[in-house]
Parts: sequence; C-alpha cells; structure tokens
Amino acid sequence: MEANVVDHTSMWSLVANASVVVQLVMLTLVAASVTSWIMIFQRSAMLRAGRRALDAFEERFWSGIDLSKLYRQAGSNPDPDSGVEQVFRAGFKEFSRLRQQPGVDPDAVMEGVGRAMRVAISREEEKLEQSLPFLATVGSTSPYIGLFGTVWGIMNSFRGLASAQQATLATVAPGIAEALIATAIGLFAAIPAVIAYNRFAARSETLIGRYYTFADEFQAILHRKVHTSEE
Repeated sequence: MEANVVDHTSMWSLVANASVVVQLVMLTLVAASVTSWIMIFQRSAMLRAGRRALDAFEERFWSGIDLSKLYRQAGSNPDPDSGVEQVFRAGFKEFSRLRQQPGVDPDAVMEGVGRAMRVAISREEEKLEQSLPFLATVGSTSPYIGLFGTVWGIMNSFRGLASAQQATLATVAPGIAEALIATAIGLFAAIPAVIAYNRFAARSETLIGRYYTFADEFQAILHRKVHTSEE
C-alpha cells in the first residue's frame, strides 16, 4: 500500500496524471528551457572566442606591424570570431579605396572610413545580440505560462473535489501538486534565461565598447597618415 502511495505521488506520476492542458504547458516550458540552454552555451562560447580574438588582434595591431601587411594577413586568413578584425578591414579597405581616387579631400576620406567602421560595428552588434530577444522572452513569459498551467490544474482539482463525496487531503494534494509542477518548470526555464540575458547583454556591451574604442584609435592613426601624406 505504501509503495502505491509513493508511486502516485512521484514526479513522473504527477506529470503523467496531469490534464492535457497542463501537460502541454509543461512540454512548452521544457522545450523553451532546452532551447535557451542550447543558446546559452552557444552564446557563451561565441563571446569567449570574440574576446580572445579581440585581445589577439589588438596585440598584433599595436605591435608596430605595417597596416597594409596586417590588412593582407587578415584578408588571406580571416578569423570569423574576430569582430574587431572586420572593423579594421572595413575601415582600411575604405581608406585605401578613397586614397586611390584623385582629388579626394582628406576630410572626406576620414568621413568615409568612419562610416564604414560604424557599419561594420553595427553588423557585429547584430551578431552579438542574436539570441538575446529569445532569452528575454523566455525569462519574462515562462513564469506566467507556468502559472497558467498551475491555475488550470487547480481548477480541475477543485472541480473533481466538488463531485467527491468525502474531501480529504489525500484527494486534493495530488491535483494541487501536479498543478504546481507547471510553475516550478516555468521558474526553472525563466531563472537561467534571465541570468544569461543580463550576463550576455553586459558582455556584448563591453565588446561593442571596445570595438568603438579601437575604431576611434584606428581612425586617429589614419587621420595622421592622410594629413601627413598631403603635406
């Protein structure tokens, strides 16, 4: 008898005995949680790779290497994880193209370089923020979806209780317990998503800030270069 009680109150038994609506809510939340964890691992790996690539490229850039040589190296062996490399290539490519045109004003050259690097940074920003809206959605809506499943399950539990001749804790508890599982799964899906969203948003903002800093420093170098050559 005791074994049967344990079986009926086990987690899997409560999920299996839940109503179809509550089971669909649980399935939706589990799918959202699994998807968000996949995105968390992918985003985490991408941000780590981007930070390492940024440090490595800045070390090469400030080592005194010729900019034309660095551009050729970056073009022949591009690093897909290096956002700053894309910014550098976009700026130097536009600089070289405008410098080859006769009669172009130096200020127009620098304006074009700045515009090209801003576009490149915007593209990198889009890459870094790809999964953030989904994580934000999971973090904000999962508790409410779980709460909907809980309310629905408790309603069914009380409806069944109304038709029972004798109301005891043993008859009410399983229905309420299976309903509360939906809220627990909703919180399980929401909490990691919220933490990951805040963490990734901060890391992405830090990377983008460093890209803008690099772009300003690179633009200052090109500004000196173009005005020196004009003299």
